Amino acid sequence: MNKKVGTYAFNGIWITLLILSFLFISCLSGSKKAIDETPTRGNIKIFVDESYQPIIDSEIYTFTSLYTYANITPVFKPEVDVINDFMNDSIKVIVTNKKLTDAQVKYLKDTLIIARTFAFAYDALALIVNNANRDSLLSYNTIKNIFLGNIKTWKEINDKSKLNNISVVFDNTKSGNIRYFKEKFEITNKLPSNFYAVNSNEEVINFINKNPNALGIISVNWISDKDDPRSQKFTRKIKVIAVSSEFDPSSYYLPEQGSIYNKSYPFTREVYLISRETFSGLGSGFISWVTHDQGQRIVLKSGLVPATAPIRLIQVKH
Repeated sequence: MNKKVGTYAFNGIWITLLILSFLFISCLSGSKKAIDETPTRGNIKIFVDESYQPIIDSEIYTFTSLYTYANITPVFKPEVDVINDFMNDSIKVIVTNKKLTDAQVKYLKDTLIIARTFAFAYDALALIVNNANRDSLLSYNTIKNIFLGNIKTWKEINDKSKLNNISVVFDNTKSGNIRYFKEKFEITNKLPSNFYAVNSNEEVINFINKNPNALGIISVNWISDKDDPRSQKFTRKIKVIAVSSEFDPSSYYLPEQGSIYNKSYPFTREVYLISRETFSGLGSGFISWVTHDQGQRIVLKSGLVPATAPIRLIQVKH
């Protein structure tokens, strides 16, 4: 009997030692993981509003070229999904043009999480039409009335137009692009029946290229980089509409850097990096880099307006 007790005691000690060894190794592994991730080293995912794929691709490519031990994988999604995943702790860093609401910030604080928001660019929403469409100017009020359902045909805009009903096409039902206009024009009901969603900004461009009656809504980021072959290809497929100022119907502006910077183009917005990291990891390092000199130069080259670096506008007289 004593022998059995001794055997049980020995087995108990052996199992305890195994558990302690496992916990020790796990702690070492966790510590190593924390040590391995620094502001310039590690492996993370960030979720990005699909509207900003071109600029974020450029930022990540340059950052990871400089810091070769950094691996950042962007996942591009509609705005609603990006925000929801952030709130559900599925991701630590996101890119969006929508700030968190006060209720969302409070919810995170109640769970001991501080969300930090950093503006890094100014963007615009571009209205695009088929190259066969002769209308290249639209007033602010005309666009508002299209969204309110008061204007539904091209002939109501230009009685000489040979086009028929206007089909308004945007990127996604969960899109920040369409949310922007609904908030801008204080639309609380459903959009008119001639509004249609596809799946991405690129699909909007391709749809407009094939449909003369269509009016598309995209982030200007997809067509703003004059040196990017992809942007050049998209620009050849469509025509960008110049829009009048909200308060001056006689002046029209394209969504270009100068008119985004001084907000003479009426449909501009800020773009944010939002983080819920609890330590200074790779996400924090990437945010710091994007919002400082090198990252802001990439914003400028992309055709957007840097949010944290000064820019100089040069007026060219013809």
